[in-house]
Amino acid sequence: QTLAGITFVLTGSLVQSGMTRDEAGAALKVLGAKVSGSVSKKTSYLVAGPKAGSKLTKAEQLGVPVLDEDALEQILATGQVPQA
Repeated sequence: QTLAGITFVLTGSLVQSGMTRDEAGAALKVLGAKVSGSVSKKTSYLVAGPKAGSKLTKAEQLGVPVLDEDALEQILATGQVPQA
């Protein structure tokens, strides 16, 4: 449960990993993360793939850190969020 207390929102297509957003969300939950369908001030990270839309805009407006698919794969492999 290395990601306990961290909330992720997934948006856009996950092309590299071949996972659906549901599969990626389930993998994050196994590591203890919460996965939400909408961006808010409580969102820890937005994972944005290609074709990200309004969730990306809202995350930027709220100052939510945006991660790419490479970062998502690293999180799933290590159970740790990469440090910027």
